[in-house]
Amino acid sequence: VRKETISINNMVSENEKVLVTEFKKRKLLSTDAEDSNVTDAIKEHFPGAIKSSDLAKHMKAVLNKHGYADENTLIATSLCCDEVNRELENDLTSIYNYNFSMGGLAGFAFGGVTSFGAMAHHIPDNGSCIVLYGPHVGVDDTGVVGKVNRRGRHGGSGACCGSAAAAAGYCKLVQEGKTPIAPPTEPLDAQQTFVGNLLLPHADRLSSSQEPDVELPLALFDVQDELMKKIISKGCGEVAGQGKIAMIGGIQINTPAGTCEYFLPKVFEIRDNKNTK
Repeated sequence: VRKETISINNMVSENEKVLVTEFKKRKLLSTDAEDSNVTDAIKEHFPGAIKSSDLAKHMKAVLNKHGYADENTLIATSLCCDEVNRELENDLTSIYNYNFSMGGLAGFAFGGVTSFGAMAHHIPDNGSCIVLYGPHVGVDDTGVVGKVNRRGRHGGSGACCGSAAAAAGYCKLVQEGKTPIAPPTEPLDAQQTFVGNLLLPHADRLSSSQEPDVELPLALFDVQDELMKKIISKGCGEVAGQGKIAMIGGIQINTPAGTCEYFLPKVFEIRDNKNTK
């Protein structure tokens, strides 16, 4: 299976020149009246981000070239459980029907190898899967990164992602001398403990950044990308026959009502059930 690699600014490999040209013509173009405060901030801080609806359409076009058929493809996502993250899933299920959710707080694949194996056993006969993963970050109606305006709440914007913000605060406390929290022994708040401790190696990166709210989802993505690749490495053999695993990783960007959601693609690979790229 040929590896397909993307950069922050391009979602397909160097061999997909025609599709890149076509896709760039579509990027950030819409007849919708979007909030320029939001879209300008996205362009500035997350160059290469694309509308989630365009991402879904482009995924379909590229994957169909690699033998994917909509009717026997299963989409699995590892996105944060925050309700603002469902727009992208809806765009994807409009093409691939049902979604298998692997994600928990901040987008980490807390379902682990077990959830991947279960998903693999649900793939339709002679089919393949798509695994889309990554953290999320909000951009509010004033262009502030790390916040979003939520439905029905009129007191201004609030933290997004809250779990990520709490983890960053925890990292700062540890830098200041607080003893790191031991791995949890009960599930009461286990996910948040893991989010904080997994982010901890990036504490200096966050504290030295001039824009920590922008750096935070980038750091979280690096941690989640490593985790997802470990999960797939261990679980890939559960995919039957000639089935493929398309990995699409990036950062989900939540926006206020009236402005499309965006996604910053950072990884696009196709692997087989032996984890061969």
